[in-house]
Amino acid sequence: MSEAVQWNTVTIDGNSGTPNLVTVRRVTVMPLSDLAIRKTKPSAKPVKLTDGGGLYLLLRPDGGRWWRLDYRRPVTGKRNTVSLGTYPEVGLADARGRRDDARKQLAAGIDPGEHRKAEKAVGRDQAANSFEVVSREWLAVRKPGWTDKNFDKEQGRLEKHAFPYIGGRPVASLGVSDIRPLIERLSKAGHLEQAHRLRFQLSRIFKFAVATERADRDPAADLSEVLPSRRDMVKQRYPTITDPERVGDLLRAIDGFSGTFPVACALKLAPMWFCRPGEIRMAEWTHFDLEGPSPTYRVPPANRKLRKKEKEHPDTPPHVIPLAKQAVVILLELQKFTGRDRYLFPGARDAKRHMSDGAINAALARIGFKEEMVGHGFRHMASTRLREMGWPREVVEAQLSHKVGGTEGVYNMAEYLPKRREMMQAWADYLENLKSNSNQ
Repeated sequence: MSEAVQWNTVTIDGNSGTPNLVTVRRVTVMPLSDLAIRKTKPSAKPVKLTDGGGLYLLLRPDGGRWWRLDYRRPVTGKRNTVSLGTYPEVGLADARGRRDDARKQLAAGIDPGEHRKAEKAVGRDQAANSFEVVSREWLAVRKPGWTDKNFDKEQGRLEKHAFPYIGGRPVASLGVSDIRPLIERLSKAGHLEQAHRLRFQLSRIFKFAVATERADRDPAADLSEVLPSRRDMVKQRYPTITDPERVGDLLRAIDGFSGTFPVACALKLAPMWFCRPGEIRMAEWTHFDLEGPSPTYRVPPANRKLRKKEKEHPDTPPHVIPLAKQAVVILLELQKFTGRDRYLFPGARDAKRHMSDGAINAALARIGFKEEMVGHGFRHMASTRLREMGWPREVVEAQLSHKVGGTEGVYNMAEYLPKRREMMQAWADYLENLKSNSNQ
């Protein structure tokens, strides 16, 4: 704070009554200015530039400029100092505004320093109980019971459809009006199943928050009637081909595929095996018996569509895929190219990893069947055609690795293996005939 000095002469009566001439120094206080702040340079010791009302700017030797406010605590009367920010992030006008707010608190008997501590404590508490923090705690609790793929799906759904909108909000502050737009956004975009899944997931998180005493209720539960019932939803099917003539067109197009040899082999085997796409992509040479009297591909539990507990249980059997003669021929040729690798179908960029998720679908699109067929569609194609060919439902379902309830489900795998081996060879012969345009 700068000073303007004036020297005045005044008359003061002494004890003797004789007038004395005394010169006094009158000081006029000048408030700070931005120009004065900028002109002041750091020195070896801190410089204190005062403004008035307890406000000053502390210029440190390292160049840092910190606003400070000195005041006396309302109860004890002891001196205290609080920080009001740094210059120039907090300008002179803003610093004065913060000083005035603090003086209003003091006038009301509130200690500005203690008030700030309380605000920070509330902020920390809200951050610790934000929807995202609580959600990630819930994910961590549930993770041991999920496969990595399931965990990624659950986490990804929240990261895409919830965290950007409500992730930073205290979980206890969220209500129906905050949750409903998230659900309706998916529903209006045509993703009704995902909307149902998100609502159910949010409900589980709020119940977790209630159980851990960070929320009082589950607002997502009130939205159960907002979405159409799953029973009213048209069941979504993967694009597939079941017309025999069109199946023949597809098989001939597969034969003409001009991509890499492993992908070409995967395309040829997919309709013969009609297993889940992941069971093709992740197939390893150690899973195959090509030399015995009954060639098989034994899909390990880790690669099957099972609950994590079943995948890891030592008594869970592999899913057996009997190999037709046509499949063995393809595999023996493929073995010359990738037999030294771990996977039958190694990744295009890294042979130590298996083929990517989209490789087969991309290949189908490349041969002109993008809208008609996907890798998973071979399962529906086989199921439909085999039943029409007269094969028993239970045999087809067992080969599809579908779970069947009751006692029947317990014996499916063991009881129907000979029949499934017969069926798989008949199916490969049927596909071969369709491809050559005969016996359709």
